[in-house]
Amino acid sequence: MAKYTAEEKLQAALRYLEGKESSHEIAKSIGTDNKAILIWAKQYEYNGVKAFIKSYTNYTAQFKLDVLNYMIEHGTSLIETAAIFGIAAPLSIIHWRKQFETKGFDALQSKKKGHPSMKKETNKQPQQTPVESSPEALQDRIKQLEMENEYLKKLNALVQAKETSPKKTK
Repeated sequence: MAKYTAEEKLQAALRYLEGKESSHEIAKSIGTDNKAILIWAKQYEYNGVKAFIKSYTNYTAQFKLDVLNYMIEHGTSLIETAAIFGIAAPLSIIHWRKQFETKGFDALQSKKKGHPSMKKETNKQPQQTPVESSPEALQDRIKQLEMENEYLKKLNALVQAKETSPKKTK
């Protein structure tokens, strides 16, 4: 599929929302898939013209978790959820869900790109440990407990799946 400018996406979305042409007709006329037209129209409905302005965003892990929770709680579709939260690529949400289901909350953290620096830091300050009742310490403890909880849930699911699966005999 070819790349389209923000103006081309906007025009296609407006043509579809006008109601005189189907998504299939518009898609055929500009050389794309009809699902792209539907996505653009939904993005325009929720975010207006700014939906088509490129923004290279690194989403935080908490934002990703909020998106996943919203989708589950409200039963919204992938396209609608992406439009509501202004996510340009709806398939990112599927990727986030798979990461979260397999590796937990930590998998949603953005990774630094590139090679780590080889430079040694001589003036490195020792990290301060948060005071036991400080908000940072409590947040760290919450994250730790959430990860443990997710791990135990997955372990329990695996044990139950193993118990219910038919045993093979030799």
